[in-house]
Amino acid sequence: MQAKKLSLHHIIRAPKTTVEKSPVLLLFHGYGSNEEDLFSFAAELPEELFIISVRAPRDLQPYGYSWYDIHYTATEKISNDEHAIESRDAVATFIDEVVENYPVDVSNVTLLGFSQGTILSYAVAFTYPEKVKNVIALSGYLNHNIFDFNADKDYSSLDFYCSHGSVDQVIPVQAAREIEPFMQEHKLKHVYEEFPVGHGVAPQNFYSFKTWLEKRI
Repeated sequence: MQAKKLSLHHIIRAPKTTVEKSPVLLLFHGYGSNEEDLFSFAAELPEELFIISVRAPRDLQPYGYSWYDIHYTATEKISNDEHAIESRDAVATFIDEVVENYPVDVSNVTLLGFSQGTILSYAVAFTYPEKVKNVIALSGYLNHNIFDFNADKDYSSLDFYCSHGSVDQVIPVQAAREIEPFMQEHKLKHVYEEFPVGHGVAPQNFYSFKTWLEKRI
């Protein structure tokens, strides 16, 4: 099967097992990367998954893509939240397109993000909980400026796997640790793990989230 032309550029791996509607996994890369990055996981993930790796819409020079711009000052980095909200809504539209154009199960949508892709995945899940079942959030954090947690929405079907490197030099682990009290406060299903690595995914991290995902698709 060839990837279709939708609103966001993407590459696909069709499931090895044929069913009418497959569980679908959408991959969202980090800042400065592209759709090929996380797609390297695809061969090792469950065969029944329909996997879609998405390219962020913003070009970076001299190469790579981003979900939103980051401005660096001498003391801090500032995210362009307006761009992030645009990308959040673009992903929500893309999920609808995926469900309409590929043989996937609308009730079994998993988002997997790394770094900036994780920050975006949280925002999509909390803004559009009806579109998402599971979130695998690697090496990211909650940016409360790009989503509203609305008490009128039903978040009960969401399930989160969150992980971070304990010596992450890009996103300090303290930022990621804010996830647990947030999840507990809102009574959200979640797992949070740390691994002794920097800004990356250790092998034991990969096998941990793979096992988690296998039980939920």
